[in-house]
Amino acid sequence: MHPHTTKAVADPLGWLDSHARRREEAGLRRVVRPRTPDSGAPGDPARGDPTRLLDLAGNDYLGLSRHPEVIEGGVRALRTWGAGSTGSRLVTGTTTLHGDLEDALAEHTGFAAALVFASGYAANLGVLTSLTGPDDLIVSDERNHASLVDACRLSRAQVIIVPHADVEAVDAALAERSWQHAVVVTDSVFSADGDLAPLAALHTVVRSHGALLVVDEAHSLGVVGPGGRGALADAGLASEPDVIATVTLSKALGSQGGAVLGPPAVRAHLIDTARTFIFDTGLAPACAGAALAALGILTTTPELADGVRRHARHLADLTGAPRPAGAVVSVVLGEPERAVRATEICRAHGVAVGCFRPPTVPPGTSRLRVAARANLTATDLARAADAFAAAIGTPGCPG
Repeated sequence: MHPHTTKAVADPLGWLDSHARRREEAGLRRVVRPRTPDSGAPGDPARGDPTRLLDLAGNDYLGLSRHPEVIEGGVRALRTWGAGSTGSRLVTGTTTLHGDLEDALAEHTGFAAALVFASGYAANLGVLTSLTGPDDLIVSDERNHASLVDACRLSRAQVIIVPHADVEAVDAALAERSWQHAVVVTDSVFSADGDLAPLAALHTVVRSHGALLVVDEAHSLGVVGPGGRGALADAGLASEPDVIATVTLSKALGSQGGAVLGPPAVRAHLIDTARTFIFDTGLAPACAGAALAALGILTTTPELADGVRRHARHLADLTGAPRPAGAVVSVVLGEPERAVRATEICRAHGVAVGCFRPPTVPPGTSRLRVAARANLTATDLARAADAFAAAIGTPGCPG
């Protein structure tokens, strides 16, 4: 055989088929289901048509993604700045619009400064990898979002995973003192469970150890606290020097992107060191313009936050699920097959809901994830009640 001849080998991707079969047998195959223009998106004036799906799966918590002022904010930015940001934030990717958005986010949430990233995922990766290293410690709640999990892995820091919302476990982890700097990281409202982290108690422990508290407010911004200022503002912690928040613009603000909020020194440090800021293309101007318009609506219509929480409580009562802290109602059903079937029944009744299965949630806790919106109508809620009754039964009765 010629020395440079490559020997034939088995298909290097052949193992994918067996893995796909195992996921199929376990009820864990995913399907990409595109929305269509006539699928009944939230905020669409024609969505009252009974032939169109009621969306209780998406994260448009305030119903602003199709608000005329939000769309106009995006269109105006598109016409002014073009379709893309054309480069990283440090080259050509920063416009005056990005600065306006950062100022508005900081003012609304009560933080001193903000830095916008291309996504909430990028914001979480950027803040944890920039603030920790090999000699440091990250204490992370076991139910934190995947972006925080990945950020912990990339940080090269020692990572201790603690039981969900267990303040004593956080205290014990920090007490080891085998670290130079320490960060405690948690969601504020957890994306799958819908419950609220014990932020005040966590901050007390963090401060007693000279550590830093980083809180992902993705599901709190626009929903929790007076005027939707977020769970940290509601707890009186937004202006504390040892507290940092991350947010996404793709949920309550109906756009796309993310941001880190905290002291000005943190913003400056991230500009110098956060790889997801330095090397990623900046947030598209249209997204920045839409998010800024949505934030303006929230500021002038603070009752939107009350509305989404009220509707979430109503949806929880319809399903027998625990009342949530924010917009996310978690209806735990058990095995994946039951959750998939319930999702299909809801869809057959004209209601789209999320279906969360392992590895997104722990084994045995597959569930419907129902997302409330501020602009749900009485007709919408009645339709949801019919769908839930068919899919899971009346609360307190076998489903």
